[in-house]
Amino acid sequence: MHSWKKALLPVMAVTLLSGPVYAGGEVNLYSARKENLIKPLLDKFTGQTGIKVNLLTGKAKTLLQRLRSEGRNTPADLLLTVDAGNLHAAKAAGLLQPVQSAVLEAAVPANLRDPDNQWFALSTRSRVIVYSKERVKASELSTYEDLASPKWKGRICIRSSGNIYNQSLLASLIAHHGVAEAEKWARGVVANMARPPQGNDRAQVKAVAAGICDIAVVNTYYLGVMLNKDAAQKEAARQVSVFFPNQNGRGAHVNVSGAGVVAGAKHKENAVKLLEFLVGDEAQKWYAQANHEYPVKAGIPVSATVNAWGYPFRQDGLNVSELGIHNAEAVKVFDRAGWR
Repeated sequence: MHSWKKALLPVMAVTLLSGPVYAGGEVNLYSARKENLIKPLLDKFTGQTGIKVNLLTGKAKTLLQRLRSEGRNTPADLLLTVDAGNLHAAKAAGLLQPVQSAVLEAAVPANLRDPDNQWFALSTRSRVIVYSKERVKASELSTYEDLASPKWKGRICIRSSGNIYNQSLLASLIAHHGVAEAEKWARGVVANMARPPQGNDRAQVKAVAAGICDIAVVNTYYLGVMLNKDAAQKEAARQVSVFFPNQNGRGAHVNVSGAGVVAGAKHKENAVKLLEFLVGDEAQKWYAQANHEYPVKAGIPVSATVNAWGYPFRQDGLNVSELGIHNAEAVKVFDRAGWR
């Protein structure tokens, strides 16, 4: 038995035992999103189309490496991953192929898809500032650029430079201001850190709540999940407020989760059908409610938690493919700035 089939066995076990007939064929999905964040939608898709979805989940970098190793022999038809940086990396490595779909082009704004239609955003998230309700006033906050101001010395918590979300934020600054200004900003933020970078986005929220720092930079959906999870996380999340930077200028930085059809996909037609389903009303509503992300399709309501922060807000209109284009330079800038 091929190794990829062994990997899919746990997901397929119930299907094989019950023995249903899938009139619509099948599609193989490699997903960097956790199973609980995608499987309910895949089940709905199968119910509506009769197309069986074989799901393999893993870390974004692991799946990219797997696709590179498998090459044209990969069983994967569709890659779903997080962050435009990872989607761009997949395209740059020749792992994806262009897709022509009026449904996808109508649902996904041009700045949230690859210019060559090799990948499409399925949901968005904004990387925002969260601040202590007790120690910071919203009027003190303004832009990402202002985070390098000396007034924040010893007051900022943020993840490491190895985090793709931070790399994409810095890539956006490179796109807007150039490398020299972006490096000046990175050095300023390093000088303002309350502690060496550590932990995930939730850890940054907890650090603000614990008084280790006064502000932190996090993705919106992490806070949304914290506010709707266990009591310990909820208590920490309640102690911070959300601030969307650059609302009087270009808008807050946004990033995406997205998907693209794999080069040489053996079930391309079904892969496109799944992509189209994932930008449809039902899937977009589920993303918004279950994970507190922003839908890419216009007219889809956000969750009550997200709505309470202020929606809609001004979003940076930069094509998110730029986040991947400038990723390598962003990593170099982080290194030169001493951002660990």
